[in-house]
Amino acid sequence: HDPDGRPAPPRGFDAVAEAVLGDEPLGPSGGTMAEPVARISDAVREGRLDPAARLAGQTVSEATAALGPEHPEVLRLRELTAYIDYLASRPEPALRTCLDLAAIHRRAGDAEAAYSSVRGAATAWRAVRDPHLGLELGRELVGLWAELAADEGPAADEPEELESARARMDRLTARARTRQD
Repeated sequence: HDPDGRPAPPRGFDAVAEAVLGDEPLGPSGGTMAEPVARISDAVREGRLDPAARLAGQTVSEATAALGPEHPEVLRLRELTAYIDYLASRPEPALRTCLDLAAIHRRAGDAEAAYSSVRGAATAWRAVRDPHLGLELGRELVGLWAELAADEGPAADEPEELESARARMDRLTARARTRQD
């Protein structure tokens, strides 16, 4: 919940899932990428994740060339691509994309979008099974998350989420140590 009592907006992959599964278009209607995004969303809804991932990757490349790498439509497409990677049990690329998006949003001064991307990264991170890879990716995630939490904004309003990630880092450290022994 927000401090003023309103429920927090959906963040991370929850926000993407609501857009993909809902009736509202993922991006602005009539946007440059509306038609391919609709096809990608249809493929995701139908469980055709590999074709969805291919189309999303191709659409990101085309949109980046046409609009630039930090255009809002390109960023939304990259969020969708990360979500598809997560659904297809590819947590590492999903996490890396989300971290990249969080850094872009942070530089742009959009604390809400940055935190939403961090939450998506955290969801993907929890799906990483190898403790050594989890530690490597977790250091990057927790570092960026801590920077966001130090600023005013939604990350600072939910310190328990960051603490939960830090606790997972402790568990991963113990698991990694056990595997080395």
